[in-house]
Amino acid sequence: MDIHWDDGRLTSEQTKRLTQVIEAVNKYMSTGDSAEVSVSFMDADEIRELNRDYRGKDAATDVLSFPVNDVLKMGPGRPLGDIAICMDVARRQAREYGHSLERELAFLVAHGMLHLLGFDHENEEDEAKMRAAQDEILGQLGIHR
Repeated sequence: MDIHWDDGRLTSEQTKRLTQVIEAVNKYMSTGDSAEVSVSFMDADEIRELNRDYRGKDAATDVLSFPVNDVLKMGPGRPLGDIAICMDVARRQAREYGHSLERELAFLVAHGMLHLLGFDHENEEDEAKMRAAQDEILGQLGIHR
């Protein structure tokens, strides 16, 4: 698994833990060792601009995923896509939910990876499937709500 980090805002321990999350999602989805993903961390203004430009929503959000089309049909070294995470929103949500920033970042990385791999939450059934996958993956790493 080739992971490109824009991690100027993370500690080395956070990067190590989030790498474990990506690898766990990759294993769960059986995408193979040669997949590639890029993860960027940004502030509220940066992610708001992306959210506005790509989703038509003029607000900061916690995570955005930009999958490469036909991911599962591509060969070795295939790019899965890009994940953008807002550190400002992640910090706020960690406080609101009463857990650590590390737990929130792990959730957002898993959530973003699952979006890259075709999961969505546009209806209750899809949301339940995505939630179950996230819980199982994070649970395997000892990361619980």
